[in-house]
Parts: sequence; C-alpha cells; structure tokens
Amino acid sequence: ETAVDNGGGTLMVIKKNRQLGLAIITAVYIAAAIIAFYVSRQLVNNDLISRIFWADLAATVFVYLVGVILSNATVYDPYWSVAPIVIAASLIYSLEVSGAGVWLLFAVICIWGVRLTANWVYTFRDLDHQDWRYDLFKERFPRAYPLISFGGIHLFPTMVVFFAMIPAIKFIERPGFNFYTAAAGLICLAAAVLQGVADLQMHRFRKQRENPADIIETGLWSCCRHPNYLAEIIFWWGIYIFIVSVDPGLWRLGFGALINTMMFVFISIPMAERRLASQKSSYEEYVARTRLLIPLKKSS
Repeated sequence: ETAVDNGGGTLMVIKKNRQLGLAIITAVYIAAAIIAFYVSRQLVNNDLISRIFWADLAATVFVYLVGVILSNATVYDPYWSVAPIVIAASLIYSLEVSGAGVWLLFAVICIWGVRLTANWVYTFRDLDHQDWRYDLFKERFPRAYPLISFGGIHLFPTMVVFFAMIPAIKFIERPGFNFYTAAAGLICLAAAVLQGVADLQMHRFRKQRENPADIIETGLWSCCRHPNYLAEIIFWWGIYIFIVSVDPGLWRLGFGALINTMMFVFISIPMAERRLASQKSSYEEYVARTRLLIPLKKSS
C-alpha cells in the first residue's frame, strides 16, 4: 500500500511540473509521428489518402492511450496544430515536390501551426489540469466519458483536420501557382495574423483585469465575440482555395472546411457561449453589443 501511495505521489509530482509535462508531451508527439510513419510504410500499396488516414488514426490512438494513462485528455490538445505540419512536411519530402505553390502552402501551414502550438504552450499549466470542456463531460457523463473522450475529444477533431487537409494533400500531389493560389496564401496568412492578434489581446486582458468576471471589449473582441474561431474557420477555407486554384474540378473537397465551420458554429461556440453566460453577469449585454463571428460593430 505504501508503494502504491508513493507511486501515486510521484505521478502527481510529475503531473504538477509544467516543464516536465511539456517534455512528456513533446516525447509523446515524436513517438506518435514515428508510429504514423511506420503505419504509412506498411500501407505502401494503398492510395495516398488512405495511407494518411490510417497513419493519422494510429497516431491519434497512441496519444489517446497516453492521455488515459495520465488521466488527462489535454495531451491531445496540440494535435490539431501539429498534425497538419507533419502531414505536409512528410508529403513534400516523400513526393519530392517543390515550386512556389508548394512552399507557399507549407509556409502558411507552418506559420499557423507553430503560432497556434506556441499559444497552447503559453497557456499550458501542467498535466494535472485539463480543458474545462473535458472536465464538464467527465462530470456530466462519468460512465460514458471514456467513449466521449475517444470519440468526441480525440477521434472527431482528428477527422475534422484530416478532411480539411485533403485539399492540401491533393495540392501537394499536383502543385501549381497562379493569382488565385497567391490569394489563398494571403487568406491563410491573414487568418493566422487575425488569430494571433486576438490571442495576444486576450492574454493581455487576462493579465490586466482586476475582476475575473470582467469581459474583454477591446480590440477585435469589441466587434466580435469569437475572433479566434473566425480566424480558424477562414484559415481552412484558405487551404481549400489552394486546390481549386489549380483544379476547379475538385471543388467538392470543400466539405472538409465546411465540417470544420459547422464544428465551430454548432459545437465549440455554443459551448463557450453557455460557459461565459454562466460565469459573467454582464455577458448578455456584451452579446447585445457585439456580433458572434463577423467583426463589425452592431448599429446602435
């Protein structure tokens, strides 16, 4: 019993150490990438989309299992921004492609992914804390939580990003460059900048506010209640434009960006709105003054 207690105490010390937590998650993602590459190599006779799908799924399952061991689904949080970089880089390397369009696509994915991952690192506390949404699911549905965690917290976002990345995958297979390709790159870059500015404004506000119940109403947040989510939506539509810029016949591949948009509009944003309304007494007045996603001030 003492050994068990000591083991549990050691695990708790590890989970409460921020630097060690980041090191563990970094190691987990390196291992996940290796697993994904191995799975992809085993499926060499499959089509490219199928190989990426199963490799992506294998990496997700591995990250999920680590989260189960650590009793913290937050281990998965960086996957959203890390996986696209790994997928794009591995494809460019394996297919030996280059050109202005390819490097523009890769550049905007890296800018978006590295910045979003850095933002996650900045907000990461330790492995003893996880996203409030996960805690909410665990509290409300304790028996179903393992299934919710695997299907809703891990598998669903992986599939959303996978489908949203299909236009990028197809573009890397058949790269090109024209005016519309450049426009796609500018849209993605603008989305990354918009999201970065919104996050910086939020971080600054949280440091300066005196009351946790205060609501940010400066900068982008004075015109739009979720500018960071708006930027995420715009980014993936920009990725979609890359493929239609060189092959308009593949316009149907926009279903990935559409699924991503629907996820934010019908799941992520409503959850955030309900939480904010329950925590901040003046939130209804803020809602009356500002739009949900479009950053334009409401007319008085």
